Amino acid sequence: MKKWIAAAAFIAASTGVGLAQDVEKGANVFKQCQVCHSIGPGAKNKIGPELNGLDGRTAGVVPNFDYSHANRNSGLVWNEANFKEYVKYPRVIVPGTKMIFPGLKSEQEVNGLWAYVKQFDATGNIKK
Repeated sequence: MKKWIAAAAFIAASTGVGLAQDVEKGANVFKQCQVCHSIGPGAKNKIGPELNGLDGRTAGVVPNFDYSHANRNSGLVWNEANFKEYVKYPRVIVPGTKMIFPGLKSEQEVNGLWAYVKQFDATGNIKK
């Protein structure tokens, strides 16, 4: 029984460490995105919309951002699965998007980027 408890504790601890590493890696990946997007407290629209509160947000709804018709009418509600596909193949997932980013090909970068982005709530604070 003690072995099972120790194993469960190890898994729980290592999962948290893995998530923290993903967030850290994602912050580094986001440096590629910050040319066009911002996130966090005080985030503003740039060439692309600010990304606060992206998880669960409907595509094309950030105030004062001029979305392409394709993005605004895509019907996407951002979640882990479609975000990960979108950042790999933006123009395939939303044909006609204005986003010119060619896409991330590394699964590790994609996972890290999602871990980083999803932690921000709509006001730019890190969710608790």
